[in-house]
Amino acid sequence: MAAEVLLQRAQIQEARAELLRRSLNCIGSPLRHFLLRFGMLRGVKIGDELKSWDVLQTARFIEDHVGQYAPVLDIGAYASEILCILKRIGYADLTGIDLNPNIVRMPYADNIRYIVSNFMHTPFEDSSFAAITSISVIEHGFNAQALLAEISRLLQPGGFFIASVDYWPDKISTEGINVFGLDWCIFSKDEILAFLEGAHKYGFSLVGDLKLSALEPTISWQGKQYTFLWFAIQKRI
Repeated sequence: MAAEVLLQRAQIQEARAELLRRSLNCIGSPLRHFLLRFGMLRGVKIGDELKSWDVLQTARFIEDHVGQYAPVLDIGAYASEILCILKRIGYADLTGIDLNPNIVRMPYADNIRYIVSNFMHTPFEDSSFAAITSISVIEHGFNAQALLAEISRLLQPGGFFIASVDYWPDKISTEGINVFGLDWCIFSKDEILAFLEGAHKYGFSLVGDLKLSALEPTISWQGKQYTFLWFAIQKRI
């Protein structure tokens, strides 16, 4: 499946159980979180259990479509679990980018290259990556044209952009709500279709089928109820 909606909250628990079974869980213990919170331990609180489903979807897609020595970039990588998981799977050329300067304190910093920069305007050369991942990032300060231009520039021919976003088929207004100092968008069906149409103009095509129906809200946050959408698009050769 190339575009899939999180249909039921139980899928989140099922995904975390699978990550635990495969020894890929990178979310620390409650004790570690306590120590980090009160400055008794240095480091970053990694991951979010609510993102278990889309993190697992992304890891599976990378495993199935991208070689272990191919370069992979995660955008909005601060506190993201995906690069840590890919490292455990065996991926060797991993890069994360984020504006948060504490990204350099992320796990595996001796093996994963972490860069402090704006992912809309990165310092990397053209065609640097075989895959770019984004876990619940692009809905904050969303700028379709700037995003598509940069990921198209960065991806090698045949490369993939794999992302998850906040989603509900009908439009949910987030006007006046700022998250991380940025506007927040819960994508509607029409907005996703418009984004994919725009991606086509930058040389991308959807990998597989597009299914945008939702069953029930699985997430409640900032007074809004919605779910997640995961998708993968490929830069045509």
